[in-house]
Order: sequence, then C-alpha cells, then structure tokens
Amino acid sequence: MAREIMITAGPVTARAELRDNATADAIWEALPLEATASTWGDEIYFSIPVALEPEDGQEVVALGDLGYWPPGNAFCIFFGPTPMSRGSEIRPASAVSVFGKVQGDPKVFRQVRSGAVVKIERA
Repeated sequence: MAREIMITAGPVTARAELRDNATADAIWEALPLEATASTWGDEIYFSIPVALEPEDGQEVVALGDLGYWPPGNAFCIFFGPTPMSRGSEIRPASAVSVFGKVQGDPKVFRQVRSGAVVKIERA
C-alpha cells in the first residue's frame, strides 16, 4: 500500500506519495513534523529531526521530487530550477536522497515564502 503525506506550506496544501526506501521509512516514522520554510530558487527546504546517511544520492532531481539533504538534515521540495541549475534542470546544492513525489502540480509551491510554516503529516 502506498504511503501518502499531506504537505501544508503557507497557503498551499499538496499530497505526496513516498517511495519504498529507508529514507522514506525514517521520515514516515518522524511524522507529524512542523518547521519554518526556507526557499532557494524553486526549492523549499527545512531541517527535520532525522539524521540519515545518503541513500542513492542524486545530483539532479525531477519536478515534484521530495529529497532529503544529509548536510542539513533537511526535507526538500523541488518545483523548478535552483541557483545551481544549468538550463532547465533541477539541481540541489549537493546530492539528495529522493524519497517521494508531489502529486499534481508542484509549481503551486511558488506561492510559499521563506518563513512560512510547513506541516507534514500522514494523509
């Protein structure tokens, strides 16, 4: 059975599906979470109380991917290019462990500003 989460960030609410991997398992077990959003290009990120080693680290991700960034113990939502991107690619600051994907249009997260409250809970 697929595990789904609800992400509420400022005015945006979106559903996401988690992958079947160790990173997703650890984040699922830590839910619910609440944090303050930071933005970096078309990425929202925030620290979470989960410390993990990289798992299949990816230097480039897909639109709507959810990634865990080990250096900052951060949950990342990717919805477009970042300052590190080349062309239209979506490039994190460094490799992330992809653990899920936003359902629907992830570009709705462009409405979220740095400092917004983010809540992650089981759907």
